[in-house]
Amino acid sequence: MGFFDKIPGRDNRGFAGGAFAPAESAPAGPVHLKAPNTRELRTQAVHRLQVGLFGLAGMLLLVSLANVIMDRAQQIDATAAMPTASASAAQANDPLVDMGVAPELPVGAKTPTPSPAPKGGQNH
Repeated sequence: MGFFDKIPGRDNRGFAGGAFAPAESAPAGPVHLKAPNTRELRTQAVHRLQVGLFGLAGMLLLVSLANVIMDRAQQIDATAAMPTASASAAQANDPLVDMGVAPELPVGAKTPTPSPAPKGGQNH
């Protein structure tokens, strides 16, 4: 008597009449499936529609993400190819300009002076 002979619910007839044999109450002829009712058809249609819409939304997100990545890469390539103007030592050491927080001013930039008031105004 082996280990598998002690399993409850199993007879000792082996594969031919044991647990792996087909049940005797099963019909011997072909099994015909009944047609699905309208509720099952509607459920299947809704499921197919949901899967299709989620698939389209996923593809739209993937294409959008790829587009954003390609645009960023083109912008980086364009800025890397531009020649840089010679900057003074003070601007080269400015950490805010390096981080991109403050704008980089040209070397010869002057502060704008206000124009004088017009002389043809009202006299009191």
